[in-house]
Amino acid sequence: MSAFLPLAGSTLHSPVWLVPYDEHARRVRAAGVEVRLDRYDEADGRWVPLDGTAVRTPGGAFAFPRLGRSRDPWAARPEPHRARFAAAGYRPLYPADGEPYDARRGGVEFLVHPYGDTRPPTVPAEARLVRLLPAVSYPYPPGTRTVHGVVVDAAGRAPVADALVEAAGHTGADRVPWHERTLSDARGAFRLALRWEGDRAGDDTAEETFRLRATDRPGRAGELVVRLPRDAARRHVVEIRES
Repeated sequence: MSAFLPLAGSTLHSPVWLVPYDEHARRVRAAGVEVRLDRYDEADGRWVPLDGTAVRTPGGAFAFPRLGRSRDPWAARPEPHRARFAAAGYRPLYPADGEPYDARRGGVEFLVHPYGDTRPPTVPAEARLVRLLPAVSYPYPPGTRTVHGVVVDAAGRAPVADALVEAAGHTGADRVPWHERTLSDARGAFRLALRWEGDRAGDDTAEETFRLRATDRPGRAGELVVRLPRDAARRHVVEIRES
């Protein structure tokens, strides 16, 4: 659990302000969220875990006060860092909105610019939502319609972890767009909510059609058609292929 940052300390400089957001419930979710910090070691070419943890502001953001503070900021160079999120029942989505999805990204990456007493921060702090998607164990409200399955590599049948599984469409009467997303776990398993209406062949049919898409990274994806209620209890297998 990250420490709580009191209001008196909220004016301390942090190079980034990260707001965890429960995408299914559509609300900020800071309680029960753990944030860890890594620094990229360019000499070794790897991410090194740091002892410092994030602190939580009264508004639900996570910050890293004094990160980048240096006695000699003129001689120091900006360093890449990343924040890793963990929360029971969630899988963090690390690419920002509008960026292509890539499961190889292991955290929210940002640059830490050095500053000091005589050289204040020159780069504005970055503020960003970190979307928390429902995991397999997410406590969906009673009655929520879900489908479940596994994402595998089409060539070797190995499970694909952290694949983005999504479905999209429009509500039947008013044509409002909807979008549901989740991430597969280490075993490739997923459980996706389908709260909204799928495509129908006609007004007199009860069967709804959904197209699930799973993405591992740019150029690697797979699709599967699900028909409800016929396929409600089926374990669906989405195969990832190179495109």
